[in-house]
Amino acid sequence: MANEYADLATLKLALKITDAERDDLLTAALAAASRAIDKKTGRRFWLDPSATARTYHPQGRVLRDERGDLLLIDDVGSATGLVVETGRGSTWSAVTGYETSPDNALTEERPITGLLLATGTWGTGTTRVRVSARWGWPAVPDEIAQATLLQAARLYRRKDSPEGVAGSGEWGLVRVPHLDPDVRALIEPYMLPGFA
Repeated sequence: MANEYADLATLKLALKITDAERDDLLTAALAAASRAIDKKTGRRFWLDPSATARTYHPQGRVLRDERGDLLLIDDVGSATGLVVETGRGSTWSAVTGYETSPDNALTEERPITGLLLATGTWGTGTTRVRVSARWGWPAVPDEIAQATLLQAARLYRRKDSPEGVAGSGEWGLVRVPHLDPDVRALIEPYMLPGFA
């Protein structure tokens, strides 16, 4: 699968590998590290090439405050192709007058995660909200790229630590933890609530 958060050349540089003999193993480690970060954070950091539709039930996804109704949605990484509609089945009506949230998200290379209606509501009962968008992030955050490199290097070196145990003459045997503490620290600010 494509959409890795770091590239092979950078990983090889970090590991001081100059030949191409281990490229398949390194590429597999990059893919595994990237997908592990997706699972740990509950989101993905690549941007879809074109807009696709997702449907939301407003119940349990709307926050109400003095600004209006904020519908929480999956990460949207581009305003290009963004279309919002309400309805159900085959009957949909375009929604206008909404604002994206948080403010300036895309200019700060962060995703849109909510749609704010200052007046009106996102619907009740059987009403659904259909959002067509390019899902994902506008760019891979530096912390995610670094965490991917660290985790991929660790996965690559795992072949040298059978049964999850590594050791040296100086320290003796040490159990290798599931997730590198530095990787966890890098990805923690990007974790959605309920993922860990």
